[in-house]
Amino acid sequence: QLQLVESGGGLVQPGESLRLSCALSGGAVENFAIGWFRQAPGKEREGVSCISKTGYSTAYDGSVKGRFTISRDGAKNAVYLQMNNLKPEDTAIYYCAAAEFGLCFPDITRFIKKYNSWGQGTQVTVSS
Repeated sequence: QLQLVESGGGLVQPGESLRLSCALSGGAVENFAIGWFRQAPGKEREGVSCISKTGYSTAYDGSVKGRFTISRDGAKNAVYLQMNNLKPEDTAIYYCAAAEFGLCFPDITRFIKKYNSWGQGTQVTVSS
């Protein structure tokens, strides 16, 4: 059974950086599209970034484009989300999820139902 575990969240000040990690077990990262999603209090879960199973396609929500970078390491069976220049509006619980269909499209949230394995989430708080 595929399991995903996020780590790397925390409390940072505006303008600082964090790197989130998503470790997979029970399946190889190369067999899935991996997405990062976030959910702020009182808001719906939204797609932040994704990477296709080939690793060739990535996508970012417009609110994070140019600040966040998704990457993966097959040897470590993990996916990362480097988050730079963090803003208070980035505050949320961040989840990674896996999709067997393997594709990554720009409208990440639209395909949220394709992601059928989820981690437990990691809290990111950006505050001065």
